[in-house]
Amino acid sequence: MKSDNVIVDKSKAFALRIIKLYKYLLSEKKEYVLSKQILRSGTSIGANVKEAIRGQSKADFYAKMNIGLNCLEKAAILRKYILIV
Repeated sequence: MKSDNVIVDKSKAFALRIIKLYKYLLSEKKEYVLSKQILRSGTSIGANVKEAIRGQSKADFYAKMNIGLNCLEKAAILRKYILIV
């Protein structure tokens, strides 16, 4: 179901792809450590976006969006590590 917010939609789609990646890494590659880390960081992006939308001030909004961005960057780094391993 699409919302009126593109960032919410994209973060949700990203989280669903991360969940599929997590399941693949567990079942096919037997990778447990990095898979849990990428699951946590990849799915928390959407949660931080939702919190930002409900923020009490502009400063709160920017802080929560920045946390989401940091989680996205961490997921990208973990993805690179998984490709190496």
